Amino acid sequence: MHAMLAQAMVVSFVSSLAVLLGLLWRFGHRALDMPNERSLHERPVPRIGGIAIFAGAAVPLALGALEFWLPLFLGLALALLSFLDDLRGLPAAGRLAAHFAAVGVLVWHALSPMNAGALLLFVLAGVWITNLYNFMDGADGIAGGMACIGFGAYALAARFAGAEGMMVACVAIAAASAAFLLLNFHPARVFMGDVGSIPLGFLVFALGLVGWRDDLWPLWFPLLVFAPFIGDATLTLLKRAMRREGLWLAHREHYYQRLVRMDFGHRGTALLAYATMLVCAGAALFGREQSPPVQSAVAAATTLALAALARWVDLRWRRRAPEPESPGSA
Repeated sequence: MHAMLAQAMVVSFVSSLAVLLGLLWRFGHRALDMPNERSLHERPVPRIGGIAIFAGAAVPLALGALEFWLPLFLGLALALLSFLDDLRGLPAAGRLAAHFAAVGVLVWHALSPMNAGALLLFVLAGVWITNLYNFMDGADGIAGGMACIGFGAYALAARFAGAEGMMVACVAIAAASAAFLLLNFHPARVFMGDVGSIPLGFLVFALGLVGWRDDLWPLWFPLLVFAPFIGDATLTLLKRAMRREGLWLAHREHYYQRLVRMDFGHRGTALLAYATMLVCAGAALFGREQSPPVQSAVAAATTLALAALARWVDLRWRRRAPEPESPGSA
């Protein structure tokens, strides 16, 4: 198992980095993310990094994780659709319908027969997690770091459970994301793009669901591992809904965006996010095989800590000096 783990890490990392450098050399002037009044960057940046993540993870996934062919196939389909969206722009309704279709097929295949109401709740949760990862991909190093830490935690849990296929799949994604992060940490030379964030969000849900079905971890485990993303996106959505603002319109109100716009900058925000992600992943791994009361205590304590952090950001945000609204305001 150790040899397989090391091989998957090395192959995914090296392949992803090689593909990424090749893409930047050949296509770095295409599929550019242009700055606007809602951006946190000041210059055009290619949004093709997601291609390298999945290309780098492809070989280990094909060799050691064929049992997860359906989640991986659906993730690839979403990546192709999202790549077209990055290049040309697709209608939001069509993209959302594709997300529902992919999640619906995955949930039906993984969990049926199950109560129809429960299946619907899982589908809604899957579509939300698929999209929130995209919402959280708005600052240098954030989404790539969450992929490294989150899928790394999945891999460790799978290793503890003796599930080699799941371990290889998650290690491959984490290592490929680490290669991407080398060029995405501030100042970013490349962005993940929807081609990376949408299928990564889908795989967060899909592999988390399959791991729960296969008794590798409790249902709360994936939620706690990715709690920094889930909490930020969900709280921001609820606040915007309460103010009757457009929920799908671009904005700069996520907690990580506020930190960047205050005195933390991209680097400081990323480092604080990594620390938060590591705490959540560590707590999830610790509580995974504990008794139910201990599991509940771990989940509650981590949730309270995240709530306290969010409150701290809210208070600092209210006391900040007014800033001009411009592309360079990050």
